[in-house]
Amino acid sequence: MNALEKAQLARQIKAVSFLTGKFKLRSGMISSFYLDKYRFESDPLLLKAIVDELEKLLPKSFDKLAGLELGGVPLATALSLRTGKKCLYVRKIPKTYGTCNLVEGGFGTGERVVVIEDVITTAGQVCASVKQMRELGLTIQNVICVIDRQQGGKEKLENIGCSLASVFTLDEL
Repeated sequence: MNALEKAQLARQIKAVSFLTGKFKLRSGMISSFYLDKYRFESDPLLLKAIVDELEKLLPKSFDKLAGLELGGVPLATALSLRTGKKCLYVRKIPKTYGTCNLVEGGFGTGERVVVIEDVITTAGQVCASVKQMRELGLTIQNVICVIDRQQGGKEKLENIGCSLASVFTLDEL
């Protein structure tokens, strides 16, 4: 995708998902705008274009993709279909029935996993999920997302040994 096409994608994402008003973010911060990721993830044409860009951000070598509940799941699934790499689905808390897993999909100790997320603000949940997955024996060094709101998430991830790559920053939208 050339720069003009990527700029067009940014305009399309903003047109469908950028909402104004008063919104409480997961971090507890209040924002005058919100990026409703479900509006771009549920559009098959936008999702395909986004996955095209996410694929470019993947490291050369890894074992699995991990989609974080809930917005990272469709992105990881679409990337899995594209790349042929298996994916994991990561809950915020383990389910309380059946297998009681935090991470669904089956994995082995030491597997190198790329975490997939939709929008990152402060990366609080991403950092918590990375720590939990590491405790389960997974190796995580890379996080990729669609939008980095540029509010400290990248720095928080660096502090726990992860790089962050995004399709867009808030400034680019």
